[in-house]
Amino acid sequence: METLSALDRFTQLADLPDQQIDLALGALLIAAHTEPDVDVDEQLALLDSLAAAVRDRIPLADEPLAKINVLNDYLFDEVGFAGNVADYYDPRNSMLHHVLRRRLGIPITLALVYVEVGARLGLPLVGIGMPGHFLVRHLGDRSLFIDPYNRGVMLSEVECAELLRSISDSIRWDRSFLDPVTNREVLGRMLRNLAAIWVQREELAQAVAALGMLIVLQPEEPGHHRDRGMLLYRLGDRETALSDLETYLELHDLAPDAAYVRRTIADIRESE
Repeated sequence: METLSALDRFTQLADLPDQQIDLALGALLIAAHTEPDVDVDEQLALLDSLAAAVRDRIPLADEPLAKINVLNDYLFDEVGFAGNVADYYDPRNSMLHHVLRRRLGIPITLALVYVEVGARLGLPLVGIGMPGHFLVRHLGDRSLFIDPYNRGVMLSEVECAELLRSISDSIRWDRSFLDPVTNREVLGRMLRNLAAIWVQREELAQAVAALGMLIVLQPEEPGHHRDRGMLLYRLGDRETALSDLETYLELHDLAPDAAYVRRTIADIRESE
């Protein structure tokens, strides 16, 4: 029987209802699409082993803060997970298998590890997609937010707003920034991060691969087609670029950049 590629498996995952999307599996398939030697099952077993090692220490009482403190001590003090302050934009920070191996990541991947280990321990944790800095919250406590990038420090809503201001003073605070995000949104944010990093590093083929997964994950988002089409044009794949850019205009004919995209389409056609 033929083994499915990482992209094929990711496509199957993306077709599921959001609550059935396995975040850890999705993140590992993103990595495996870029690095085919990633052993997805081995990495999932590693998450299982992280949870197994701390399971007996988790208090049986339904006190969220006590359980979070135990998890924090284990993941950050004992295992050594930490934010990669020295090289934040290293693409390995956005790929789960590297995060598990190096114990280094960025807010969203460290939050994913935190949520996934918590899920294996029966802790109802959710991702909080605050702009610029991903957080975690326990469903049983709506007043405290966990920052896995900063060793699991607890933040109030006021402190979250202050954190955002320290990251960007151009974003006006909105309480909705602390709403839980869907599994699809988490994977989408990871892919957008990777695409942006690879464009910055001029690794355009990798960026195209990430955008292809974004199109699979969020087919209703026309901007993914535009971004991939522009990169493909730079890479010389005019036929596929043309298809992507035409799809973008079909999905978003009133786009503010429609005139620029039409000029690019005309340039492609003239060069054929």
